[in-house]
Amino acid sequence: MNFVSNKMAAIVLAAAIGASAAVAGPVNVLANSSVQVKAAAGFQDIKDAGASLAAIQELVKQGVLNGYGNGLLKPNAPVTRAELAKLVVTGLGLTINKEQPAGVTDLAAGKWYFDYAATLVNMGVMQADGGQMKPNALVTETELTNVVSKALGRDAASMKHWAQAVNAKPETITRGELAQLVVTSQKAKPSADAKVVQAKSLNTITLEVTFSEPLTAEDAALDQALKNFSFDNGLSMQNVPQLKTGSISTYIVPTTPQKAGTVYELTYKGEAAATVTGSGEKIEMSSVGQVSYDTFEVESELSKGITDYGNVISAYSVGRAATAFILDENNSYNGKTYEIISSMRAKQVTITPEGGAPMTAAYVLFTQATDGRQAPKFRLPAGEVLKPGVNYRVTSEWANIASSTFVAKEIAPLEMQSAKALNETSLELTLKADPKDELFAVRSIELTGADGSKLTATYKLTSRKGATGVFDLANGGKLAAGMTYKVSAVSPWAVGDEITVTLAK
Repeated sequence: MNFVSNKMAAIVLAAAIGASAAVAGPVNVLANSSVQVKAAAGFQDIKDAGASLAAIQELVKQGVLNGYGNGLLKPNAPVTRAELAKLVVTGLGLTINKEQPAGVTDLAAGKWYFDYAATLVNMGVMQADGGQMKPNALVTETELTNVVSKALGRDAASMKHWAQAVNAKPETITRGELAQLVVTSQKAKPSADAKVVQAKSLNTITLEVTFSEPLTAEDAALDQALKNFSFDNGLSMQNVPQLKTGSISTYIVPTTPQKAGTVYELTYKGEAAATVTGSGEKIEMSSVGQVSYDTFEVESELSKGITDYGNVISAYSVGRAATAFILDENNSYNGKTYEIISSMRAKQVTITPEGGAPMTAAYVLFTQATDGRQAPKFRLPAGEVLKPGVNYRVTSEWANIASSTFVAKEIAPLEMQSAKALNETSLELTLKADPKDELFAVRSIELTGADGSKLTATYKLTSRKGATGVFDLANGGKLAAGMTYKVSAVSPWAVGDEITVTLAK
């Protein structure tokens, strides 16, 4: 499996550059590196490198990793906090901040590591607990993960995984282990010239695409990605490519439903890149159920080997710490192979009332796996409602649903409790109970002013905190300072008596 990401590449590459620093300080770490490289042809202790040998030799060849000037490389020597600071700052090209960190008592100007340590402490990347930077303290796996993830904005889960992949011990990180990470990480630097190496279909709506290098942030952004990726035979990408946690350059790519056996040609940035044979494999969903008067869910179960993509991608690894895990190149974890549900963006299902005509229900944005459940929500067309007592069947061209029917029931609207103006263009609406699962999503409220004027506000997606969600005024509307507005729901999704909001003068 590929264990290092684009950002880790930069970090450990940085580490390697700075690894000339001696643990005990017998050699000036700022000494001319070219002199040390010339002396690097034959280290007396290279035989002690073990699994790090190839990586060390590669980095010595590159002039990245240097010895101590006395014929020793010390591949098993631990790395100190001072060394780590130099490696991160130098390797990442961070802007030096020589200002003396406030309250730090053991960081003196003139020390070889001062500029680097001061820079990271001033950035908030490296901590100086109790006013002590402790430059000679040894770096643990946890600290390495924290420092690098803060400096790079990279998820800690991948970093911890990469460290464990080279058998790094929790207590200390050695030069040899660092060298292994560096060599792997050099393959993982983001590049605007990344090429498609391989593409394969995981199921009818999910591709897995591996690149020669990770994509840049610009190329992975939605608008640009939609321009970069194109397919023939009517297939299209439906959301951003998402880097798998722990991977160098393998992405989960959601598509419109593929036709089984159809060969699709992937063009990337205008060049033919790969062919993919469409999968006829539908995702095995478990059940359907009603959640409101016009909304229902289609649930799947992690325990049955079905995982939402949010559990296995770098971007969500922190927010979903409770359910996040890392799949290998075969999409297995702890001996179990998982089917991946990619983004539901723009997905639809068909819902048919017994004895009635089928309707197309559209996915409700950001309801795919909220509150720890894999249960995307789908909403009926505007004006349609689920009629109590009627049996409904849900079908899909991208999923098999084991229990595909439910009998609709009368579900009371959500109850509004209070509203609070945040500013002239937005307000908070609090319900009497946490609706969970983003049932605020794609809902609106109407505000009727004391003068009879009317404003409409729409829910700000993903803003819900428990029972409270933010609503933004639509069409350039603004609350008039000092005026009291009566709040009511647009459509019967919520009710409330005498709910008002006033923007203070």
